[in-house]
Parts: sequence; C-alpha cells; structure tokens
Amino acid sequence: MAAPEVVPPPSLVPAGLDATLVLLRHGESAWVAEGRFQGQGDSPLSPDGERQAALAAARLAHPHRVPALPVPDGPPVEIRHSPLLRTTATALAVAAAMAGEDALGAVVPTVPDRGFLEIGQGEWEGRLSTEIEVRWKDQLAGWRRDPLTTWAPGGEPLPDVDRRVRASLAALLTDLRTRTVGTTVHGSQVLGYGAAPTTEPWAVLVGHDGVFKVTLLALLDLPLARFWNLPFALCGITVVEFRAGRARLRAHNLTDHLAPLETERRRKLEARRNGSGAL
Repeated sequence: MAAPEVVPPPSLVPAGLDATLVLLRHGESAWVAEGRFQGQGDSPLSPDGERQAALAAARLAHPHRVPALPVPDGPPVEIRHSPLLRTTATALAVAAAMAGEDALGAVVPTVPDRGFLEIGQGEWEGRLSTEIEVRWKDQLAGWRRDPLTTWAPGGEPLPDVDRRVRASLAALLTDLRTRTVGTTVHGSQVLGYGAAPTTEPWAVLVGHDGVFKVTLLALLDLPLARFWNLPFALCGITVVEFRAGRARLRAHNLTDHLAPLETERRRKLEARRNGSGAL
C-alpha cells in the first residue's frame, strides 16, 4: 500500500515579499524584577524597564547611526505590539522617539494585536519562580525539557500558541506584501555583493520572549521543538529580512544600546564594594 501523500503547509511568507521585520522584546517588568513568572499577567515596566525601553527606542529612532541596523530607509509602516502593559509601554516609547524632529520625524501608528500575547502560564502566573520550582518541580522540568508535551497547569499548549502567532504573522506579512514594489527574485541573496534595496517597507513588532521564540521558528521554517534554542534579551533587537519571499536572520539579540545601564550598574556595585571594604 502506498504511503499517503504528505502535503506541506502553505508558506507563511508571501511570495515575492521584500520587507524587513524588527522584533523588540519589552523592557523589564515589575514581575521580572521580582523573579515572578509572567505569562499573560499584566505587570507594568519597572523603573529599569522604562529606561531600557527608552534606550531601545532611541536606537530604533536612529537606525542608521553607526553601527547601523540592517533596516530600510525611512520610518516603519507600523509598530505592532502585544496589548499587555509592558509591551504597550515599550511600543509607545518607540513611537514617541521616532516622532522626534532629530530622529525619523514620523508619526508611526501603534497597533495592538492579541495574537502576539505572551504564552499563557496558567497557575504559574504571578508566582515566584522559587515557589514553582518546589511546588511543580516535575511539571516545570517537563516544560523545560519538552514544551510540546508539558506546560503550566491551566496554561496554554505550545501548538495553540503557534497557531495564533502564525495567523497574526500572516496578516502582518500580507500587509507588508501589499506595500512591496517589485521583487528581488533575481537579485543576489549573499551579503556584500551589490547594494540591497533600501526603500522596501518595514515594521516593528514589540512582544515577549516566549511568543518571539515561536515567531522566529515560524518565520525561519524551523520545528517548534526547537523552542528553547532561541533566547530573547529584555529590549534586545532582532532583525528578520525578507528577500523574494525568503526569510533570513540579519541580526539577533542586539543589546549594545543598553550599555549605559550596564555601566551604571557596575559603578554602583564598585561604589558599594569600596564603601564596605569587601574584595
């Protein structure tokens, strides 16, 4: 008996798409600072998170300052974001920075999209990680080992997250495709050979660590089982470029813009050490 024909799923990226998508994780939230699991729990940015968001916003508002980000000329067509407090505040900071006269000088619309909500963590949301590691030791170990078969009690299964993320991604990429003029289907796909187009549309997506793992796996057509292979730093910048309908990763987890915060933390640590006489 012949094996059934395997029909591949339709491509998530529209044919002929030439565009760029910037992924920006939100800044530190109050719950992150306290060591709590978040999921869809709606804690605001912490004071450090607000500063992280401001620094990331300034970086995206001046994307071609050295070292330049691999994004097209001009402002993005939109800033799409998860509607939770921490992502909304980060997205609004980016929009405000881009509107500055010394920056892109453009009013970029912010668009909330529930498809990019963080993964629901059920009973773990709002609880300290130390409590979860004791009370749900085996289930937490299973989540960290194989997230396709184990997740938080009352939480959201990863395949369900994948479905909603793909639906929102498809809508976003289709919108970018309608703004694409021509295609680079016959152009070089290798960096360093010829100048890449600099006027194609681009967008910023402000989201969360978990949902961004799913997003990047979907865009790069990688299996969902590789969920833990892709870390996303707080206010880290990732750039995905589309050439002739093919996604390629141009930058991942850029955090150089957060250097002022790290420098300040080191100075405070050194001051405490000097004051205490500790080595």
